[in-house]
Amino acid sequence: MKIEQLIYDSIDELNETLEIDNRIEKNLGTLLFGSESNLDSIDLVGLITIIEERVEEEFNEYIPIADERALSLTNSPFNSISTLVNYIETLINEKR
Repeated sequence: MKIEQLIYDSIDELNETLEIDNRIEKNLGTLLFGSESNLDSIDLVGLITIIEERVEEEFNEYIPIADERALSLTNSPFNSISTLVNYIETLINEKR
């Protein structure tokens, strides 16, 4: 499964729990973090948790997404769906 689709499936799951006005769009430019995002910090943590579970199911290995490395990067991997896709692909490629 492509990482992008895995994230979109995770967004579908999260969106089921959100108010209609707070749901997030499934496109690479969607902002996940900051004042322009529909997500608050708890919703972002929920999304990351769902994604981590799906990555583990897909690759049979737990790969932490929100760790010290991610938080220390100058450009946050949580800025948008695009940056998150790229970051997760990097993590998976490093495990191979």
